[in-house]
Amino acid sequence: MRGIFDHSMSVGDAIEWGESFLDRSDELAARSRADATLLLRHVLNIPQAEIYAYRERQLSLLELRTFQSLIDERVKGKPIQYITGEQEFFGLPFRVTPDVLIPRPETEHLVEAAIARLQNHSAPRIVDVGTGSGCIAVALAHAMPHSEIVALDISEAALVVAWQNARQNGVAERIEFLESDLLAAVVRERFDAVVSNPPYVALSERASLAREVREYEPALALFAGATGLEIYQRLIVEANELLASGGWLLMEIGHGQKSAIEKLLQGWDGMEFIPDLQSIPRVAVARKV
Repeated sequence: MRGIFDHSMSVGDAIEWGESFLDRSDELAARSRADATLLLRHVLNIPQAEIYAYRERQLSLLELRTFQSLIDERVKGKPIQYITGEQEFFGLPFRVTPDVLIPRPETEHLVEAAIARLQNHSAPRIVDVGTGSGCIAVALAHAMPHSEIVALDISEAALVVAWQNARQNGVAERIEFLESDLLAAVVRERFDAVVSNPPYVALSERASLAREVREYEPALALFAGATGLEIYQRLIVEANELLASGGWLLMEIGHGQKSAIEKLLQGWDGMEFIPDLQSIPRVAVARKV
């Protein structure tokens, strides 16, 4: 294998070099080729469908050095999304930084559930609690043009990222962004739905998380407390106070939390748990009586 700083290295050679370098890590080996390809596409700004048409293209020294620096970051465990600053969610592009959780496909089930339950509302009012990157609020605003959405987060830095994503996706004028500890900033308002992907990892589970999650994603958005249920205990009570009659509470939940959430939702109507693609209960849905 020629050196990474060889002026004559091609796109194909660079991908093979990146793959071989990532293969040295047991945690990264399963995705080594995909990650190397994605990082080189990012450097060259080449669409996925076109990368192999460029296999013989010779890379400049600057491109090679940039690619090597990204591979080095990945080897240290930094998530691809934080390296490229990008992640797709619900078919929309999102900017991500270490100030926000990386949007995940499982959370799309929450968006789908909210759309299904609000489709007959002419202009639903929705509050997204712990908006992070804004992926839920932006996806809902994009899918329901007549909705009115408030996006809350305790992190000012996260709200900046969320607003940027709303602007990028053309829905910033229909989302109000407020710094808030759960629903504190909107206690005098009424909503048709409260949606949330809150922190739900117990502090005792920290060591079990993948390194790229444990060391790079924001702890404020991951950990709820000793049991992992602390945020739900507060959120369910607060949501019941400001939801309109018949309003919906929709929350993403963690693996193994279904029974505990059922108990917390006693007294609510229409309780339902929606599984993800691995058949794990992922979204809890309940309606205010």
